Amino acid sequence: MPIRTCIFDAYGTLFDVSAAARQAAGEPGFERLTDTWSGVARDWRLKQLQYSWLRAITNAHTDFWEVTQNGLDWALEAHGLQGDPAIRTRLLDLYWELQCYDEVPAMLARLKDAGLNTAILSNGSPDMLDGAVRSAGVSDVLDDVLSVEQVGIFKPDRRVYDLVIERFGGTADSVLFISSNGWDAAAASGYGFVTAWVNRAGEPVDRLPWTPTHILADLVGIPDLTRG
Repeated sequence: MPIRTCIFDAYGTLFDVSAAARQAAGEPGFERLTDTWSGVARDWRLKQLQYSWLRAITNAHTDFWEVTQNGLDWALEAHGLQGDPAIRTRLLDLYWELQCYDEVPAMLARLKDAGLNTAILSNGSPDMLDGAVRSAGVSDVLDDVLSVEQVGIFKPDRRVYDLVIERFGGTADSVLFISSNGWDAAAASGYGFVTAWVNRAGEPVDRLPWTPTHILADLVGIPDLTRG
């Protein structure tokens, strides 16, 4: 089945989740982040994901903004920064203005020029995603932004992937799903999507029942995967 729709995870895939800590570390007044920002960013993202999984399997859903704050609070404490509210406030403010990866605008434009549907499917809450899309300047090359808040559970629950078919129609194998999370790409493969794992860090493949269809180092080659 030809690819007709390209669906992107947001955080870590289109938007650089390390950008907030990296930017804050270079600003006056936040020198305590100079040597710790990469560790804070890493742990913040890890706990953000872990908390989303735990809330999904325990039926304790909340929106992604609360999960994001919970993850940051854990990371700040782990790095001895929990007593600095200015750092916490600045990092959370910057999370609403995350930078997209350099190749994103041109890559999305190529997909739209080829007549494909493009959209985000994310754990993010609608207001968070709206802020990121506007900050990155990519709203004109996206047909929609789909949030798990429509079904009230985080990925990789199948009901989240159902949102794509409900919105764009067609069959699962006409969708190319792209994520920087190996587990997300694997679960989407299990759902029936054609998938691409954007493995920027060169990590091993997750040991799961399914594997990504494609593995790329960045998003540049995504349009080539749609040509069959």
